[in-house]
Amino acid sequence: MGQEFHYAPFRVEAGKVREFALALGLRDPVYFDRKAAVDAGYRGIPAPPTFTTVIDFWNERDFYQLFAVWGLDPNDILHGEQSFEYGQDIISGDVISAKAVLTDRFDKKDKRFYQIETTYRNQDNDVVCIGRATLIERREQHGAEIAGHS
Repeated sequence: MGQEFHYAPFRVEAGKVREFALALGLRDPVYFDRKAAVDAGYRGIPAPPTFTTVIDFWNERDFYQLFAVWGLDPNDILHGEQSFEYGQDIISGDVISAKAVLTDRFDKKDKRFYQIETTYRNQDNDVVCIGRATLIERREQHGAEIAGHS
């Protein structure tokens, strides 16, 4: 395995944190007001849990480019499962770098499974999150081959 994909460094903006918090239905003022966040013990406005998905999809090098680099057709991919292991808080103003690694690939029946681990680090090289995901590639339109992979 060991295929890697590096996302472009991503500056976390308070406006994007606010949009994400609203989309999740969060009401805690720490996601909207710097003073409330600092009073609650944060060094600035924190990003809600799972904010790393914003980094994956709103990046100059996004998740769809990962598919292209790894030879996957996004129309054939299903999201299997995802988990997050949290480290340091992600705070507005942080610059997050991320590296996705293909840790396993296996077939079951008429599907191919890809296990990916993405490590997100802030500007101080602290791990802020490790995301683990399983993607499932549908085979029915490819017959015995899966997206060109034997």
